[in-house]
Amino acid sequence: MIQNPIPWPNGAKCACAITFDMDADSLIHIARPQDSHKRLYPISMGRYGPTVAIPRILDTYNRLGLKQSFFIPAWCLEHYPDTVETILEAGHEIGHHGYLHEDPVETDDQQRMWFEKALESHQKICGRKPRGYRAPVYNATDTTIDLLIEHGFAYDSSLMADDIPYLMKTKAGELWEMPVHWGTDDWPPFAHYAEIDYMMPVRGPSAGLAGFWEEFEAQYEADGFFMLIVHPFLTGRLARWRLVEQWLEQTLKDRNVWFAPLGEITDHVAGLTAAGTYMPRVESLPYFDGPVG
Repeated sequence: MIQNPIPWPNGAKCACAITFDMDADSLIHIARPQDSHKRLYPISMGRYGPTVAIPRILDTYNRLGLKQSFFIPAWCLEHYPDTVETILEAGHEIGHHGYLHEDPVETDDQQRMWFEKALESHQKICGRKPRGYRAPVYNATDTTIDLLIEHGFAYDSSLMADDIPYLMKTKAGELWEMPVHWGTDDWPPFAHYAEIDYMMPVRGPSAGLAGFWEEFEAQYEADGFFMLIVHPFLTGRLARWRLVEQWLEQTLKDRNVWFAPLGEITDHVAGLTAAGTYMPRVESLPYFDGPVG
């Protein structure tokens, strides 16, 4: 049960987004800067995303008439411009995902520099400022949220305080949160990446994806919000994406759902709130003013 379900367009029972973090090989370069250029296996694994998986994903979205959200480090925008162009030409949203997938907590004193450097790349390559942001490793800080508000972002998609979109308020202003959850992220079931200190036991496609569909069923029953957070070089692999594609086809056929980019979902909830027909839950930040304990 969701206490304050959001009325979705055309009476849909659930808003849905299959979002992608196209990190490509930025992960190895940020993790092993001294010798990443020599590590061909992780580079090739990351490159699989923009060169092989993204065209496959876009073909599915185009066939099914879906527009969705992609979060891309600015370094990847610069190094895979042809892939970025195909995403934009297909009408999808591209969000801010750091510059080289740097951890905001570890780089807190340099956040503004990396954040604004990434913004410059978005403007140059995409021709526009992004409206949404997802923190690398989900590690948004109070500094991050205030930067997003300062630069006029519509939403963040890094935090986990609710099942459905909610509003965050700080002294700097307001920002919508499109909440994430590890239960709908493909990193735990599929990431096996010793070079960046992740050694997950890789599960088969059906077993690895099964938990996602259980999460959807609960959200659908509660008139909620279902979002996958997945990576092209993981879930864009042939067997895994085939199962996602089959789920999309069946869901569109049998269920009353609204698939939309996160920016469009944000606009819908913000519009209802502005009209006085919906009251979102509010989280006030910062949670703490200093260390605890």
